[in-house]
Amino acid sequence: MKTFNLGTPLLILVILLVTHCLGTEAQVCRPSGSIRGRNPPPGECNQENDSDCCVEGKLYPVYRCSPTVSGNTKAVLTLNSFQAGGDGGGPSECDNQYHSDDTPVVALSTGWYNKGRRCLNDIIISANGASVRAKVVDECDSTMGCDGDHDYQPPCNNNIVDASKAVWKALGVPNDQWGELDITWSDA
Repeated sequence: MKTFNLGTPLLILVILLVTHCLGTEAQVCRPSGSIRGRNPPPGECNQENDSDCCVEGKLYPVYRCSPTVSGNTKAVLTLNSFQAGGDGGGPSECDNQYHSDDTPVVALSTGWYNKGRRCLNDIIISANGASVRAKVVDECDSTMGCDGDHDYQPPCNNNIVDASKAVWKALGVPNDQWGELDITWSDA
């Protein structure tokens, strides 16, 4: 009489399940499409803080999602002015107000902004051996761009924390290194 050994098939099943779970955990947010760039009208793209302007015909990826938020979410810090006339464009989405560059405020990529659910809540940003608390006041739109509403700038990547000068100062980043910085962040 033959006996059936469950050990090998069970081991294979466990390996497959673990591999699937790890693959699911490691999934990244992929582009959900793209938009074609248009040249801005003369003087319409504010390049304060070295902001990029859209290029005619260039395809820019758009995202409806962002990487999963954890207690230590990896992101790229970028520089933005939330003041009237700054490169952020119009007033902030959360409160329809402008904010001083001396106030620690941020805009989050579309997925992290989460349809405004993080509006006016604080996050903790860490980098350079320092941390700072900043208020979420706007969305860094990952789904649209290259138009007047977005100051003729490309859509944001899906992993952006767009921050005021106050955040950069609090992190102790020398002015000549402002622009992009790898950081981690979490909800406060």
